[in-house]
Amino acid sequence: MENDDYYKAPLKSSLFDRLKKFLAPLGVVAVVLLKFGAKLKLLILPAIKFFPVLLKTGGTMLISIWAYSLFWGWKFAAGFVLLILVHEFGHLIAARIFRLNVGWPVFIPFMGALIALKEAPRHAWVEFWVAAGGPIAGGLAALGCHYISIVTGNPFFAALAYVGYFLNLFNLMPTGFLDGGRMVTALSPWLWVVGVVIAGAFAIYRPSFIIILILLFSMPRLFSLFRKKTDAEKRFFEVNPLQRLVAAGVYFGLIIALGAGMILAKVAPPAS
Repeated sequence: MENDDYYKAPLKSSLFDRLKKFLAPLGVVAVVLLKFGAKLKLLILPAIKFFPVLLKTGGTMLISIWAYSLFWGWKFAAGFVLLILVHEFGHLIAARIFRLNVGWPVFIPFMGALIALKEAPRHAWVEFWVAAGGPIAGGLAALGCHYISIVTGNPFFAALAYVGYFLNLFNLMPTGFLDGGRMVTALSPWLWVVGVVIAGAFAIYRPSFIIILILLFSMPRLFSLFRKKTDAEKRFFEVNPLQRLVAAGVYFGLIIALGAGMILAKVAPPAS
């Protein structure tokens, strides 16, 4: 004889049973938090603290990639933004070496990127290296792309290398808020005049919004050359002969190396 219980509908669970079923996973989570709370705190809090940085840097990176991709396609746009990221990390690392309080990179489409120096360098020698960190790192990144293009014969990496060399060479213009304008503080602030002349020539022959902006931001520093300096400003520009010699070697060496890289990347033969 068949068991009649087999055909009975399942009994409805009580409210207590449903609550117990719902709260059971929460209880497990609570036990884990109580037991490992201190260890989890060490993992979670840094992640929460880093989230705004990830949102600020990563978010603006994605916006820049999207903006550049409208003109160059997403692959080249992503490579270009990564080159800018390496450049900015060069500044960041150099600033951290000198124990300066500095923010994470923020990307601005068609303007590049920037890091906020929350603590300004107190000496031209320090400002030189913080500024030089970007072109040095960016030049090495361009060199890496150049090497890949030679080994693989892929013109995509040759184009990235060329743009990377140009980007960092352009930043060495000794004017305004560009890296070159900050680096020449360890050589002679009067080189800002040369930078303004170069920027002015660009504005005449290849006018653009960025060049006009560079010229406008160059004016305060240019005018500062013709006023009496305070004692603090005099101390800022005090660089010994050896430091000035090293700064000149690095600055003009970068100009030569990046310029040569542009020429070689443009005519780099494909791999056989």
